[in-house]
Amino acid sequence: MSAPVRLVSADAEACVAPGGGEPVAWRTGGADLLWPGDAAHWSRSSPVLFPIVGHLAGGRLVADGRSYRPGVHGFARDAEFAVVGCRADRLHLRLVDSPATRALYPFAFRLDIRYRLTPRRFTIAFEVANTGRRAMPYALGFHPGFRWPFSAGARAGHRVVFARPERAAVPQITADGLIGAGRRPVPLAGRVLPLADRLLDGEALCFLDAASRSLRFVAPDGAAIAMAVENFPHLALWSRPGAPFLCMEAWTGHSDPAGFAGTLADKPSMRWLAPGAAARHAVRLAYRPADAAGAGA
Repeated sequence: MSAPVRLVSADAEACVAPGGGEPVAWRTGGADLLWPGDAAHWSRSSPVLFPIVGHLAGGRLVADGRSYRPGVHGFARDAEFAVVGCRADRLHLRLVDSPATRALYPFAFRLDIRYRLTPRRFTIAFEVANTGRRAMPYALGFHPGFRWPFSAGARAGHRVVFARPERAAVPQITADGLIGAGRRPVPLAGRVLPLADRLLDGEALCFLDAASRSLRFVAPDGAAIAMAVENFPHLALWSRPGAPFLCMEAWTGHSDPAGFAGTLADKPSMRWLAPGAAARHAVRLAYRPADAAGAGA
C-alpha cells in the first residue's frame, strides 16, 4: 500500500492513505481529532464502505444466479486507490472495477473521493459512477473514528447532539450483525444523547432514515466535532467496550434484515444507478475549540 498523503492548510493537517482511501489523521486548532487506529482496540481510522454497508445474511449476496462475498462493509476499505490529483490542501483519489473487484461484485464502476482541508474543516466528497451497460446497485458509507476524549478532561460527560430530535429507540442488532425486528431504547432527550460505555457495548446505534443532516460530538468543556452529511440518509454511532474512540458514521445503505433470503435486487436500502449515471455524496467535518464554543448543548 502507498504511503499516506499529507494535506496542510494553515495550522491544520490531514493524512489520507491511498490504501482504502482512508483519512488516518486530522489535526487542527492544536487538537488531534481522528482516531489513529491500534491493534488493541480498532486498527482502522475512517474506512470508506463500498459497494455495501454492514453485514450480509449468510455473508453473501446473490446476483445473476451466483453468490458473491464482498466482505463486511465491502472491499473498498482494503483496495488501493489511484492518486488522480494532489495539491497542498486537497487530494483526489479513484477506484475503478477490476477482475479482482468483479469476483466480489459483478458491476463496472468508478468511485472518486475528493478531500479538501481548511483551517477548521475537512470535507470528503464522493462520486459513484456506473461505467457499465446495466443498472448498478450500490451502498456507500463513511466510518470516521474520533478520539474520546478529544479535548481536555476525561471520557465522562461527552455527548452527541443531533440537529433535530431523533427517535429514542434504535434497531436491535443480531449476533451476526443483521438488523433485528425489535428495537431498544436509548437515553436520547430530544436532540441530546449522553455517552457512556454501556450504551455502546456490543452493537452500533443505527438511526435509520434519520431526521438530522448533522450531529456534533461535544466534550464537557464545550469543544465540538461536527459532522454534516449530504445524500446519506442513515447515521450511526459505534465504539468498542472501553475503547478511547467514537465513530460517527454516514450510510446510504445498511445491513440485511434478520432472515433476509433474497437476491441483490431485493436487498433493502440499495441505491441504483442507470448506465452512465453518477451520484454524489459528501461528509463535512468541522472543529470548534472550547474557547469558541462554550459549554452549552
